[in-house]
Amino acid sequence: MVPPGDCDDRDHIDAFARFLIIHHSTQLRSILLSPDPNLHYPIVVEFSELLEFDPPLAHLLFSQPSYRLPHFDEAASRCQDVILQEPEFLGHKFSKKYHVHIRISTAGSPLESPETFPSIGRVRVRHRGILLTLKGTVIRSGAIKMIEWEQIYECRKCKHRFKVHPELESGKSIKPPASCPSRRSKSCEGTYFIPIEGSKVCQDFQEIKIQESTQLLGVGCIPRSISVILMNDLVDMVKAGDDVMVTGILSAKWSSDLKDVRCDLDPILFANFVRRTSDLKSEIDIPDEVIKNFEQFWSHYRATPLRGRNAILQGICPQVFGLFTVKLAVTLTLIGGVQHVDASGMKVRGECHLLLVGDPGTGKSQFLKFAAKLSNRSVITTGLGSTSAGLTVTAVKDGGEWMLEAGALVLADGGLCCIDEFDSMREHDRATIHEAMEQQTISVAKAGLVTTLNTRTTVFGATNPKGQYDPNQSLSVNTTLSGPLLSRFDIVLVLLDTKNPEWDAIVSSHILGIKGEPRSGSDEPETNIWSLIMLQRGYCRYIYYVKEHFKPVLTKESERIISSYYQLQRRSATHNAARTTVRMLESLISTCKTHVQK
Repeated sequence: MVPPGDCDDRDHIDAFARFLIIHHSTQLRSILLSPDPNLHYPIVVEFSELLEFDPPLAHLLFSQPSYRLPHFDEAASRCQDVILQEPEFLGHKFSKKYHVHIRISTAGSPLESPETFPSIGRVRVRHRGILLTLKGTVIRSGAIKMIEWEQIYECRKCKHRFKVHPELESGKSIKPPASCPSRRSKSCEGTYFIPIEGSKVCQDFQEIKIQESTQLLGVGCIPRSISVILMNDLVDMVKAGDDVMVTGILSAKWSSDLKDVRCDLDPILFANFVRRTSDLKSEIDIPDEVIKNFEQFWSHYRATPLRGRNAILQGICPQVFGLFTVKLAVTLTLIGGVQHVDASGMKVRGECHLLLVGDPGTGKSQFLKFAAKLSNRSVITTGLGSTSAGLTVTAVKDGGEWMLEAGALVLADGGLCCIDEFDSMREHDRATIHEAMEQQTISVAKAGLVTTLNTRTTVFGATNPKGQYDPNQSLSVNTTLSGPLLSRFDIVLVLLDTKNPEWDAIVSSHILGIKGEPRSGSDEPETNIWSLIMLQRGYCRYIYYVKEHFKPVLTKESERIISSYYQLQRRSATHNAARTTVRMLESLISTCKTHVQK
């Protein structure tokens, strides 16, 4: 596409300048009042607002972002000149800022619709050169570097001065062209160009890698990733494990030109705007009518709240018959407790950890998979295929530089991490998650990279006992798990296959469906409003609603009951001392604080 002429460019710059004066004059004034003229200042523009103000200009921005965005930055510079002529700014020493960047946010715009909002794995050549928005999780965050962004050269023969920028696609630094851009003389070659002293401009530079969410992929699909280039004010905005929405321009990056090696083109996204979605409270949209349904449901059970709780638990993992206690524990774990911070700043985690220990065929994996579906952010893995690096963080070398790549616990920050076949993990690998489960951080010291990453996640593990479960032995002996690791689980449930003929008949009838619809262990079927909510992701919404809107506190009566129970366990638990530590008291408090209802 051939860019328009200079006259059209001026009209588009003036049109966008009018848009900025109308919608972003307050932000422009705050930039003028800032004292530092060397900083890079962003102005976030909603694409939907620009589309409503000037549809043709918004379309040009979508189809020619690399050509239009520099013009929009120029419009921001012109707007500063206009505002500086206002009476309130005259006579004052306000400095004009020359590093103002227009950042395009596509939130709520047609660019985030399913038709124009591809996943990372569906990025194709047709998306190159347009304004593109991608969603993913940061799995790798590179170091912040200083890059030569601009250099002015002068031709010795014709004395023409021109600016040269680096080719980021090929990873090359600034180099003068082969011939003079003025084209005044055919004999002007690269050897006649000299750099102007003091004209070099450097900018901040960072490369990250984002990966599409595994929850959005089908079975058998491998999550794809793409490199993202961040410049200036966008650097150091995100870290490994963050969910982000990146708006930018798709391009192709040349691989290293080695001899006898095919030169490939890798997709790369030059970011214009980065928005963290993991910090947003509205990750799950709950309509007002759904909230009214929640309130109507609990008003129906105002006199008998435990029956309302049982009605909710009927829909938890309905393919598994009975096991009411396990379903209650799964629900409490997903909701989580309340984080406590004392006067000294010491934090006590609010997330609860659950471990299921049981014989094969008792439904442990079914509960794990169902819990992963209910969580708005989850990572599910197996112990046999997980190492300490895969669970925590990995140090990888890319282009001669060491980077940290997030593991399962970091990617599940703020959500749920399900680990099946927990007993298949090596002892060394299990020991690495001690800090992640209790302090909710991972301290890293690898390849000269020393940092701390957040792991504010709920761990849901499932393991088989070692041989036949012996009730006379301690839990550590039956599971071969160490005492410190067992003490970090707030709830540990043992599921045994007792081979009861009556129970086998009931379970087989439930599975085969010979008694009609599968039951969930309750004698009274539930036909009220909750069944309708279930059709609209009701459980996922309800758990998120309770987790965000309820902050329960312990009553004096509850404190006495918990204290008495803890003291009783300390006196009676002789062969299972690994579980009866102070952490058990904290687990009781966290679990009780999750048991709330409207």
